[in-house]
Amino acid sequence: MNRFLAAERTLRTAAPHQLPDALRDVLCDHYAAGSVELLMADYGLTVLQPVSALPDTPQPVRVHSSPEGRAFGAQEPFVEERGGEDVRAHLPVTVRGDRLGVLSVALPAAACDKETLAELADIAEVLGHEVLVAERDTDLYLRARRKDRLTLAAEMQWQLLPGRSCSRREYELGAQLEPAYAIFGDNFDWSAGADRLSLYITNGMGEGIEASLLTHLGINALRNARRAGISLQDQAALADQAIHAHYRGDSHLSVLMVELELSTGRMRVIDAGSPRMLRLRGRTVEHVGFEAQLPLGMFEETDYLVQEIQAQPGDRMLFVSDGVHGGAGPGGQPYGERALAKAITSTRLLPATEVPRAVLRELSGHRDGPGPEDDALVVCLDWHGPPAASH
Repeated sequence: MNRFLAAERTLRTAAPHQLPDALRDVLCDHYAAGSVELLMADYGLTVLQPVSALPDTPQPVRVHSSPEGRAFGAQEPFVEERGGEDVRAHLPVTVRGDRLGVLSVALPAAACDKETLAELADIAEVLGHEVLVAERDTDLYLRARRKDRLTLAAEMQWQLLPGRSCSRREYELGAQLEPAYAIFGDNFDWSAGADRLSLYITNGMGEGIEASLLTHLGINALRNARRAGISLQDQAALADQAIHAHYRGDSHLSVLMVELELSTGRMRVIDAGSPRMLRLRGRTVEHVGFEAQLPLGMFEETDYLVQEIQAQPGDRMLFVSDGVHGGAGPGGQPYGERALAKAITSTRLLPATEVPRAVLRELSGHRDGPGPEDDALVVCLDWHGPPAASH
């Protein structure tokens, strides 16, 4: 059995909470590793937290000013020279575009050749898959994702999300919620199939647990309808009925529903509330407006209409909640579309996974006061084109 297969087999057979220890043992035995450490990205994407059993908690490292963060941001292996006979290889731990963290391995410099680095990168990918499976049975990795305690509402919202990024040949998705540790009703959901990508941007009214419960009901009603294979307008109608049946019109859920046909780039959209869409095409940013329709749950039976637009290869689309475009600055001045357009233009060279966090940093600089008064959600979708066009 070669050393890569030994590492892969070890990860697949290790107990869920013992993945880092099991991997450390096999890398020390077969790759002459001096140390092995798994670091998970926190919910705010500001630090990488070492995975360890409490109370042994090593210090986190910054995403934006560390060798580990360089590998995480670039999504490529980075070898850190240490001024001696050893080097440290930092390898992104990513599953289908969803960036989980970094695997850091200390090696003798002579042992860190191109072939070894490629094998370690593959091992980091296997580790990412095993971590996602292991999270069903242990809190170890979820605990490592938080640098502060989550509010209960935030805990509920993060558990509802599909991930923070996703990529395929046709597109790349990235998303971020702020404030990460105290979010209320903003949420996003996506599902990719062979022929289409479904994307929902939601904003539940209210605060705290009530907002989170409303969002949970709405998202699960939309998922239930989508998984039944029914049309976009019927998904909206069934979710509308489910929310109204429970709240009788006292609470409602704003949602922007998008269905992207992967073979053509055709987008079918229902605009039922406050989330907005902006598009960067070439160097031009424009707000893409749709016919405004009622939020889900306002009335007992509402019919929803689908509008269509055509995406072009190279388009970048940003979906933002009202906590972004309406974020208050000095003197109560909203952030607005002009500032948003500037932020989108200034981040045009970043990958889609990095854009939401960068835009939210711009928003944070605009705000008046120490913290936001509302959730802020940014989802970035880069459309590369149909399979033939995205080679």
